[in-house]
Amino acid sequence: MLGKKSYKDYAASHAPASHMAGNCARAFMFGGGICVLAQALCALYSMLGASEENARLCSTFTLIVLAALLTSLDVFDTIAEHAGAGTLVPITGFSNAISAEAISARSEGFITGIGNKIFTIAGPVILYGTAASVLYGIIYYIAGMFM
Repeated sequence: MLGKKSYKDYAASHAPASHMAGNCARAFMFGGGICVLAQALCALYSMLGASEENARLCSTFTLIVLAALLTSLDVFDTIAEHAGAGTLVPITGFSNAISAEAISARSEGFITGIGNKIFTIAGPVILYGTAASVLYGIIYYIAGMFM
C-alpha cells in the first residue's frame, strides 16, 4: 500500500507537465473574448433601444443561454479544454455547471433527476455566495455607521 508521500511522488512523476504560462495566456485570451462578446452584445442591445441597465442584463442572459446551448450540444467542454479557466470563471462556467448536471440527469425524470441534481455543483456556490454577500452587507452596514 502506498503512503501519502509515495503516492504523491508517484502521481507527480506520471502527471503531464503543466505549461502554466501558455495556460494563463489562453485563459486570458478566451476570457477576454467572452468579455468582448458581452460588450458587443451590450452595445447591440443599446442600439436596439434598451437602457444601459437592461442592455447589461440582456447581454448577461444571452451569455448564460449561449453557454447552456453549447453545453447541450457538447461543444462547451471542447472549448473549455483549450480555454481552461477562461470559459469556466465567467458566468458561462456557472451556466455550464448547472446545465451539464440537468442534461446528465434528464433520463431520471424531472423531479428525481433534474430537480434533484441540478444544484449538485451550483448549490454550494449559491449557498456560500449568499452567505458571503450577507456577511459583506453586515460589514458594510457597520462600517457605514462610523463614516
